[in-house]
Amino acid sequence: MVKGTLEVLLVNAKGLQDGDVLGKMDPYAILSCRSVRMCHEQKSSVKTGAGSEPEWNESFVFKITDDVTELHIKLMDSDTFTADDCVGEAKILLEPVFMEGKIPPTVYNVVKDREYHGQIKVSLTFIPDSPYHESPHKPPHKESFGGWKESATDY
Repeated sequence: MVKGTLEVLLVNAKGLQDGDVLGKMDPYAILSCRSVRMCHEQKSSVKTGAGSEPEWNESFVFKITDDVTELHIKLMDSDTFTADDCVGEAKILLEPVFMEGKIPPTVYNVVKDREYHGQIKVSLTFIPDSPYHESPHKPPHKESFGGWKESATDY
Protein backbone atom coordinates (compact mmCIF):
# COMPACT_ATOMS: atom_id res chain seq x y z
CA MET A 1 0.00 0.00 0.00
CA VAL A 2 1.36 3.41 -1.02
CA LYS A 3 1.32 6.27 1.50
CA GLY A 4 2.42 9.84 0.97
CA THR A 5 1.48 13.22 -0.46
CA LEU A 6 0.11 13.74 -3.96
CA GLU A 7 0.53 17.23 -5.37
CA VAL A 8 -1.68 18.05 -8.37
CA LEU A 9 -1.15 21.09 -10.58
CA LEU A 10 -4.30 21.79 -12.58
CA VAL A 11 -2.90 23.75 -15.52
CA ASN A 12 -5.69 24.32 -18.05
CA ALA A 13 -8.32 22.80 -20.32
CA LYS A 14 -8.83 23.15 -24.06
CA GLY A 15 -11.61 22.37 -26.51
CA LEU A 16 -14.27 21.84 -23.86
CA GLN A 17 -17.83 21.47 -25.15
CA ASP A 18 -19.51 24.77 -24.21
CA GLY A 19 -23.14 24.08 -23.41
CA ASP A 20 -24.09 27.67 -22.57
CA VAL A 21 -26.46 29.23 -25.10
CA LEU A 22 -26.02 32.78 -23.83
CA GLY A 23 -22.44 33.83 -23.12
CA LYS A 24 -19.51 31.61 -22.28
CA MET A 25 -19.44 28.86 -19.70
CA ASP A 26 -17.88 29.34 -16.27
CA PRO A 27 -15.82 26.17 -15.76
CA TYR A 28 -14.43 24.72 -12.56
CA ALA A 29 -13.00 21.34 -11.59
CA ILE A 30 -13.75 18.91 -8.79
CA LEU A 31 -10.69 16.76 -8.06
CA SER A 32 -11.06 13.58 -6.01
CA CYS A 33 -8.95 10.67 -4.83
CA ARG A 34 -11.19 7.78 -3.83
CA SER A 35 -10.56 4.58 -2.00
CA VAL A 36 -12.83 1.86 -0.68
CA ARG A 37 -13.14 3.61 2.67
CA MET A 38 -12.99 7.33 1.92
CA CYS A 39 -13.09 10.10 -0.66
CA HIS A 40 -10.90 13.20 -0.61
CA GLU A 41 -12.40 15.95 -2.75
CA GLN A 42 -11.28 19.49 -3.60
CA LYS A 43 -12.70 22.18 -5.88
CA SER A 44 -10.87 24.65 -8.11
CA SER A 45 -11.86 28.26 -8.54
CA VAL A 46 -14.59 29.11 -11.05
CA LYS A 47 -13.17 30.72 -14.19
CA THR A 48 -16.01 33.11 -14.97
CA GLY A 49 -16.46 33.66 -18.70
CA ALA A 50 -13.44 31.51 -19.63
CA GLY A 51 -15.52 29.36 -21.96
CA SER A 52 -13.89 26.27 -23.44
CA GLU A 53 -10.27 27.36 -22.73
CA PRO A 54 -9.91 27.94 -18.93
CA GLU A 55 -6.49 28.54 -17.33
CA TRP A 56 -6.23 27.58 -13.66
CA ASN A 57 -2.60 26.98 -12.68
CA GLU A 58 -3.86 25.91 -9.25
CA SER A 59 -2.23 23.39 -6.92
CA PHE A 60 -3.99 20.81 -4.78
CA VAL A 61 -2.54 18.48 -2.15
CA PHE A 62 -3.97 15.07 -1.27
CA LYS A 63 -2.77 12.85 1.57
CA ILE A 64 -2.66 9.31 0.21
CA THR A 65 -3.29 6.90 3.10
CA ASP A 66 -5.29 4.13 1.52
CA ASP A 67 -5.63 2.06 -1.62
CA VAL A 68 -6.13 5.04 -3.97
CA THR A 69 -5.42 4.11 -7.59
CA GLU A 70 -6.71 7.08 -9.60
CA LEU A 71 -7.33 10.80 -9.60
CA HIS A 72 -10.78 11.73 -10.84
CA ILE A 73 -11.34 15.21 -12.30
CA LYS A 74 -14.90 16.30 -13.04
CA LEU A 75 -15.25 19.51 -15.03
CA MET A 76 -18.36 21.55 -14.33
CA ASP A 77 -20.02 24.68 -15.70
CA SER A 78 -21.16 27.01 -12.91
CA ASP A 79 -24.68 28.33 -13.46
CA THR A 80 -26.39 31.05 -11.43
CA PHE A 81 -30.08 30.17 -11.71
CA THR A 82 -29.94 26.45 -12.50
CA ALA A 83 -27.95 23.43 -11.34
CA ASP A 84 -24.33 23.32 -12.49
CA ASP A 85 -23.78 21.26 -15.64
CA CYS A 86 -21.23 18.46 -16.01
CA VAL A 87 -18.89 19.22 -18.92
CA GLY A 88 -17.01 15.92 -18.71
CA GLU A 89 -14.58 13.84 -16.68
CA ALA A 90 -10.99 12.63 -16.77
CA LYS A 91 -9.60 9.67 -14.85
CA ILE A 92 -5.86 9.56 -14.27
CA LEU A 93 -4.18 6.37 -13.08
CA LEU A 94 -1.74 7.12 -10.26
CA GLU A 95 0.58 4.11 -10.49
CA PRO A 96 3.00 5.92 -12.87
CA VAL A 97 3.45 8.85 -10.47
CA PHE A 98 3.82 6.45 -7.52
CA MET A 99 6.66 4.74 -9.43
CA GLU A 100 8.34 7.80 -11.00
CA GLY A 101 7.69 10.46 -8.36
CA LYS A 102 6.78 13.13 -10.92
CA ILE A 103 4.74 13.35 -14.11
CA PRO A 104 5.29 16.61 -16.06
CA PRO A 105 2.27 18.54 -17.40
CA THR A 106 0.37 15.96 -19.44
CA VAL A 107 -2.82 16.21 -21.51
CA TYR A 108 -5.71 13.87 -20.64
CA ASN A 109 -8.98 13.41 -22.51
CA VAL A 110 -12.20 14.77 -21.03
CA VAL A 111 -15.06 12.36 -21.70
CA LYS A 112 -18.82 12.58 -21.22
CA ASP A 113 -21.18 9.77 -22.18
CA ARG A 114 -18.23 7.95 -23.80
CA GLU A 115 -17.62 10.88 -26.17
CA TYR A 116 -14.61 13.20 -26.37
CA HIS A 117 -15.42 16.61 -24.85
CA GLY A 118 -12.01 18.28 -24.77
CA GLN A 119 -8.77 17.88 -22.85
CA ILE A 120 -7.23 18.87 -19.55
CA LYS A 121 -3.56 19.41 -18.66
CA VAL A 122 -2.33 18.22 -15.27
CA SER A 123 1.05 17.76 -13.57
CA LEU A 124 1.51 15.25 -10.73
CA THR A 125 4.12 14.87 -7.99
CA PHE A 126 4.18 12.13 -5.36
CA ILE A 127 6.24 12.34 -2.17
CA PRO A 128 6.22 9.02 -0.30
CA ASP A 129 6.06 9.00 3.48
CA SER A 130 9.31 8.15 5.19
CA PRO A 131 9.40 4.51 6.35
CA TYR A 132 10.26 5.80 9.82
CA HIS A 133 6.87 7.50 10.03
CA GLU A 134 4.68 4.58 8.89
CA SER A 135 3.49 3.67 12.36
CA PRO A 136 4.22 5.15 15.77
CA HIS A 137 4.24 1.62 17.18
CA LYS A 138 6.95 0.22 14.90
CA PRO A 139 10.57 0.68 15.91
CA PRO A 140 12.84 2.30 13.34
CA HIS A 141 14.40 -0.06 10.81
CA LYS A 142 17.68 -1.49 12.13
CA GLU A 143 20.65 -1.50 9.83
CA SER A 144 21.71 -4.92 8.57
CA PHE A 145 25.45 -4.52 9.06
CA GLY A 146 27.34 -5.16 12.30
CA GLY A 147 27.67 -2.88 15.27
CA TRP A 148 30.31 -2.66 17.99
CA LYS A 149 29.69 -6.22 19.20
CA GLU A 150 30.39 -7.68 15.78
CA SER A 151 33.60 -5.69 15.34
CA ALA A 152 35.10 -6.63 18.70
CA THR A 153 37.83 -9.23 18.44
CA ASP A 154 40.00 -11.03 20.92
CA TYR A 155 43.67 -10.31 20.36
